[in-house]
Amino acid sequence: MNLAPTAPDASRSVHPETLGRAPAGQRLASRRILVVGAGQRPSPEPEPPIGNGRAMAVLFAREGAHVACLDVVPAAAAATCAIIQAEGGRAVPLVADVIDPEAIGRALVEAENALGALDGLVLNVGISPRQQMDALTVPDWDRTFDVNVRSNMIFAQQALRVMAPGGAIVVISSLASQRAASRNPAYEASKAAQVALARSIARAGEPRGIRCNSLAPGLMDTPMGRDASRNRASRAAQVPFGRQGTGWEVAYAALFLISHEASYVNGHCLLVDGGLGAGISRD
Repeated sequence: MNLAPTAPDASRSVHPETLGRAPAGQRLASRRILVVGAGQRPSPEPEPPIGNGRAMAVLFAREGAHVACLDVVPAAAAATCAIIQAEGGRAVPLVADVIDPEAIGRALVEAENALGALDGLVLNVGISPRQQMDALTVPDWDRTFDVNVRSNMIFAQQALRVMAPGGAIVVISSLASQRAASRNPAYEASKAAQVALARSIARAGEPRGIRCNSLAPGLMDTPMGRDASRNRASRAAQVPFGRQGTGWEVAYAALFLISHEASYVNGHCLLVDGGLGAGISRD
């Protein structure tokens, strides 16, 4: 995997898990999980890094889960399932545009029917208008919140009605929820709203024995991350450990939160940022 640009000692923080090469276990045996946003955007690079959604779906399957891979692009969902099936895992592709509330309801029913039940949900959809405050339009603000926040609410609302006790929901937010460094107010505000929404979902799910947590990646070496930083070549060298994070590192954090290992972790926001949000960076 290409982690460049890197500091000379960046390899000190690279492990088999970092690259998705650790031995598989059975941490999610018999679990049935829907990953919303399990596909991956096209990349101009010949060997693009894996995205967060695809990494989570693949890792969950490696750990014994039966996974429904939902994406707005049929080929992207099918490609993730093909990877899982080639490794001997179980996966089914689903297609829906989460900006359509009715499509969300249909997708939940399809996932439950395909998996037999539903006891895990990961919400990994997000768009960014990349507009500063003075250029931000009302339609772009509304669309960002419709995709990033409203869809999460509807998915969680309907999932809580069908999930059995012991289920878990993970909302993928961003380090942008904690700070205004990107000068992208619609994205930052929507990601902060996701963290608050996850706490509300956790409160609603507690009587049912269902947990919800959010996960906030920092600067990640994913297709989306590279698109955002294509004109900032020194970005990775300035972050902790001299490299950006990988989709696999997000996936392992999500694996913990979605698994029964996190049975008493609820309403929490886990930062996967190498410490960048805590002020750890390279000069």
